[in-house]
Amino acid sequence: MAKKQMGLGRGLDALLDDLDEKAPENGGSFAVSLYDIDTNPDQPRKTFDAEKLNELAASLKRHGVVQPLLVRKNGLRYTIVAGERRFRAARLAGLKTVPVVLTDANDDALMELSLVENIQRENLNPIEEAAAIKLLMQQHDLTQEEVSDRVGKSRPAIANALRLLTLSKPVQTLVKEGKLSAGHGKMLAGVASAKLQQELAEKCVKNDWSVRRLEDELRFAAMEKKPKAKPFEPSVEFKAALHRMRSELGTKIAVQGDEQKGKLIIHYYSSDDLDRIYRVIVGEPEE
Repeated sequence: MAKKQMGLGRGLDALLDDLDEKAPENGGSFAVSLYDIDTNPDQPRKTFDAEKLNELAASLKRHGVVQPLLVRKNGLRYTIVAGERRFRAARLAGLKTVPVVLTDANDDALMELSLVENIQRENLNPIEEAAAIKLLMQQHDLTQEEVSDRVGKSRPAIANALRLLTLSKPVQTLVKEGKLSAGHGKMLAGVASAKLQQELAEKCVKNDWSVRRLEDELRFAAMEKKPKAKPFEPSVEFKAALHRMRSELGTKIAVQGDEQKGKLIIHYYSSDDLDRIYRVIVGEPEE
């Protein structure tokens, strides 16, 4: 039975509202030294784009941190629930403090909030996003449809994201590094052989294949794998019957198929020849 979810289906803003109600000082924000804040080890984002962090840092240096970080108390320190990207950019900008909102919500609610915040607002790479979706489903016993409502993505988009986690680790790394797109990954996820998966992935990177080109290559590979039909070996009786028909009709006869099912192709080379063959078949005497 699924657990009762906090604000299920209402989106990230509703979750933030629920958590803000639990914050001290009537839910208001207050400044905390960056040196007193720790990142969350369970945060789904593992990599941060340096260029985009520098862009955000430049904006924070000019305008400050407009949206507070959501944190929880951990002894004398604070742990980030949502807003690690802003925290990192604030350090790059040389800020000393950042505004935070404190919450004492339970671990399940905080985990859900952190995951949804990342999936919706952060520029996760496709593998990180897929891992966050999977963790959200496992931690909160959600279906793909429920995750779709929560994060504002279509159910097919959720399903396609999860398919990326079936890729072999080397191929997942290529997707993480941006050398392959999520579209490439989705196509490669249908390849059962990890070795072939990696070979095709490396060809994609080396030759700069588009998703469409990869799709064509996969189609060609599938065609080559199809077992070729064994050549028809007619029996002695079948050969004798064909020989007699050729003799009676006085023309070439080809066979498509086998002794159980197929076609007889009777060749003719002029209208007179066709008329002659017709008379032989129906048993009419020649005029």
